Amino acid sequence: MKQHIYFKPIFGISVILLGLSSVPLITHHAELPSVLDQIKNQNELIVLTRNSPTTYYAGTNGPSGFEYDLTQLFASYLDVRLKIVTPENFNAIIPNVAQRNVHFAAAGLTITENRKKQVRFGPSYQDITQQLIYRSGHPLPRSMEDLPAGIIEVVAGSSHAARLKYLSRNNQTFNWKVNYQAGASELLSRVWDRSIAYTIADSNAFILNQRFYPELRVAFDLSEPEQLAWAFPKGKDDSLYNEAVKFFSLIKSNGQLAQLKERHYGHVRDFDYVGNRKFRRHIEQRLPLYLDNFKQAANKYQLDWRLLAAIGYQESHWNHRAISPTGVRGIMMLTRKTAAEMGYQNRIIPKNSINGGARYFHKLKKNIPAQIAEPDRTWFALAAYNMGMGHLYDVRDLTAQHGDDPDKWIDVKKHLPLLMQKRWHQKTRFGYARGIQALHYVENIRTYYDILAWQNGIETPPAPSQLVSYPTFDSAYSTTPAIL
Repeated sequence: MKQHIYFKPIFGISVILLGLSSVPLITHHAELPSVLDQIKNQNELIVLTRNSPTTYYAGTNGPSGFEYDLTQLFASYLDVRLKIVTPENFNAIIPNVAQRNVHFAAAGLTITENRKKQVRFGPSYQDITQQLIYRSGHPLPRSMEDLPAGIIEVVAGSSHAARLKYLSRNNQTFNWKVNYQAGASELLSRVWDRSIAYTIADSNAFILNQRFYPELRVAFDLSEPEQLAWAFPKGKDDSLYNEAVKFFSLIKSNGQLAQLKERHYGHVRDFDYVGNRKFRRHIEQRLPLYLDNFKQAANKYQLDWRLLAAIGYQESHWNHRAISPTGVRGIMMLTRKTAAEMGYQNRIIPKNSINGGARYFHKLKKNIPAQIAEPDRTWFALAAYNMGMGHLYDVRDLTAQHGDDPDKWIDVKKHLPLLMQKRWHQKTRFGYARGIQALHYVENIRTYYDILAWQNGIETPPAPSQLVSYPTFDSAYSTTPAIL
């Protein structure tokens, strides 16, 4: 295994004795600090994960991914720094944990009986299902017994490989092999480009990747729901494990785990194949016409140009002559009044519209209550862009009246449809609003943004020599990713 960095022993100490003949031999041993104490003394939590959309990747504003955010939250809970470590391949994850090269692995690991013999799993935090994936146009597999010609390729050391091994032992004949180099996302891309016929993916990985490979389809489920959990080394020291148990109990009860799931999965449930293909076509044909305008406006107002472009696409499909029945016009669909307030009289000119929309969105974000943190702050501003700040205040009030948190998008979005119901909107200051439309508006922009980020290579991990420290999730700590 190629070693890129040097790790000090995590669970023990090394001592060199010189001149033993002249040094009295000590017959008693000082009590070693617990694993948790060592982590706090060294101010460093070393976590093994893998590069994928569901776990960890280099995003537009630094490291991202569900597992990354979750472990960052745990590091903040422990009040220590987080060091992310990635393996050369998936097959190396469990051995590195068992050999205590890291404190634990947070890599989207399914709890299996075979793995439980090697590592200790913490509390489960997500349920997934193994699914057989194929590309549209290929013969639809209806069962493993009736599988059309073609090889199923899966990641070596994965629960998918274990599942196929189990099925093949039970008199089911099909062709399959393991890949020791590729990850799950790469195998999905290979099914999409027809390099291989089938692969197996966890349901959470498929739903994220289907946006990028829209012709991929689920043939059928290969398993009942299975649980994901962190993997800890086995041993007598329970200090870190017990702290993780407390941590998961806390974030399940206070809603932080649900909020993380919404952040990463909440906007990708309803896949629109036709809309996805149309968007990709417009990326090639229309976006280049306005790309410089989006980048210049985003730079001027401290925004991500991909987000600004996603708003523009949701508003007009990047058609500068677009006009709605209500009279809003241009790429960013500004009203005449809003365009004038932003300093532009001709809202049909693309540069004017994009700059006006950027300035308006920047203003909305500034007016969002200070206690609302990112990324929820952006989602709130998007909803306000669609339906107005007054209606946003109304739905936040309704959210509080129902006992939910008005500062969290996961709670507020549940109550947006109430703005369309007379019994509720008549109690608000600004009255009726198309709340469901605002909800779809935000979710669509989030999807467009993700695709633009992926198209521009954002979800590609940087080379080891280029990895740097970034601000962490809801804290002032930093990460230093490395490779085992």
